[in-house]
Amino acid sequence: MGLTVLEVEVGNPANPEVTEKVEFLVDSGAIYSVVPKKILKKLGVQPLAEQTYRPADGSIIVRKKGGALFKYGKRVGVADVIFGEAGDHNLLGAFTLESLGLALDPLRRELKPLPMILA
Repeated sequence: MGLTVLEVEVGNPANPEVTEKVEFLVDSGAIYSVVPKKILKKLGVQPLAEQTYRPADGSIIVRKKGGALFKYGKRVGVADVIFGEAGDHNLLGAFTLESLGLALDPLRRELKPLPMILA
């Protein structure tokens, strides 16, 4: 099984014209995306809460969480984001993929348009 890496622009929803390109590992098993806190602070994204998480190694960590703008090609979305600390990987999680209208094909490791249904 391969890895899917993607370059996505990250910004502050209050100032969507200013973005930073970030290389992410696409992790459809992760709920939230992880962006280095240095980049989020530079963009003016403010943490809104602290939350406890359990990474794959089973430990318990606390990270700040806020909301960020994500741009990939012509797609734009807003999703929760974790303020990454030293040693954290840049992850693009399921909520961000959905906000962009995308899904990861787990067999081909390709992004596919997500059917957008209003019900």
